[in-house]
Amino acid sequence: MSPQRAIDGFTVAEVLHEGGMAVLYRVTRSKEDPPMLMKVPRLREGEDPAAIVSFEMEQMIMPRLRGPHVPRFIAMGGFEAQPYIVMERIAGAPLASRLREAPMPAEELARVGAAIADALDDLHHQHVVHLDVKPANIVFRETGEAVMVDYGLAHHEQLPDLMAEEFRLPYGTTPYMAPEQALGIRNDPRSDLFALGALLYQYATADLPFGEPQHLGGVKRRLWRDPVPPRRKRPAVPPWLQEIILRCLEVRPQQRYPTAAQLAFDLRHPDQVVLTDRATKLRRDNPLTVFRRRLQPETAEPQAFATARQVRSAPIIAVAVDFSLGDEVLEGTLREQVLRLLANRPGARVACLNVLKTALLAAESTLDDQGRNRHVQRLVELRHWARPIGLDERRMTFHVLEAADVADAILDYARANRIDHLVLGARTGSFARRLLGSVSGKVAAEAPCTVTVVRISRSN
Repeated sequence: MSPQRAIDGFTVAEVLHEGGMAVLYRVTRSKEDPPMLMKVPRLREGEDPAAIVSFEMEQMIMPRLRGPHVPRFIAMGGFEAQPYIVMERIAGAPLASRLREAPMPAEELARVGAAIADALDDLHHQHVVHLDVKPANIVFRETGEAVMVDYGLAHHEQLPDLMAEEFRLPYGTTPYMAPEQALGIRNDPRSDLFALGALLYQYATADLPFGEPQHLGGVKRRLWRDPVPPRRKRPAVPPWLQEIILRCLEVRPQQRYPTAAQLAFDLRHPDQVVLTDRATKLRRDNPLTVFRRRLQPETAEPQAFATARQVRSAPIIAVAVDFSLGDEVLEGTLREQVLRLLANRPGARVACLNVLKTALLAAESTLDDQGRNRHVQRLVELRHWARPIGLDERRMTFHVLEAADVADAILDYARANRIDHLVLGARTGSFARRLLGSVSGKVAAEAPCTVTVVRISRSN
């Protein structure tokens, strides 16, 4: 396509990028429009026919996507004349431009990884598995949100999967492709978590976990051959980061994080990551283990999950416990509510919260009347409160928040950690509370998720 050509009111300017399946152009239309780009598939003689099919997929998927983690869809043209998609042009550079920074410090990598996991969680909630997560397909907005681009290989569970219907061979970027993708499974959101794990490995060690295989046989090796542990390549990688990376890179999807939100949670709370043998591993699995896997691959019959069902089965539930009330009945009822929520959510994770209220201006002692650290004491109380729930320690975390405003602290935590459901108790009514408003009322009104407020009715 020649520059300065007009298509449906869009003026085509210079080429921004040439990929294997499409070309990106800068386009303009009016002064009121945001910066835009036009994506045009390659249709020349000898081009891969998958370029056409993937472009059809992207034309079906992009108009359905919303939110800060995707480019805003603007317009498209069909194959009758000139096929194209016009979308918002994100100002930031792709994550690939930061590869020269590898190995990246663990704290910075965790921040970047959590932002990408947020974007994937948003996509999965919109019924989409991206299936081509790699540095070149991730751009960051100036406001910090990660944006996933290029949906030509994606799967939308409410749309026909043309790539699966028309091609026997799996498509994707081989260094990041999940084992089940190599076997033709395209509808498991945990495939994106495997790819993100490969990306984290790359930025933590300046190397790819499985190299760059050129053929499908090379990709299938990851069904039985584990990567060299990151700490073997770079001892500065902290154990918590290796734990996260190797959990993402598990061969069986069931052994990875159940959702992108739970992965983001661990990346934001490294002190809460439960360390297993993965964290200290310094060698690959021994030859006998690899041989057994090769004879009986662990994903020979992988179990596929629809994206929405998988996300719903593993929410992050936050429960705010107020010990200042000294109300054992309310505390017990909160536990019962959490147990009810867990009953039909086998992958759920619970974050137990307590807000240590601080004065706005005056400096407060960190010790209580008995000389104990108040923050530590609240953590101990939270763990004691949660023990009867009986949840595996890998699925429960404990957080003491220090803030002047209890409701704001809970709301900020829910927003920052993509909480799916909040549970908290309501205090007994009083004139001051009715006049000024309650913590539970404010949280229920402003929370970015569903909220359960537990109230105890007491007879005189």
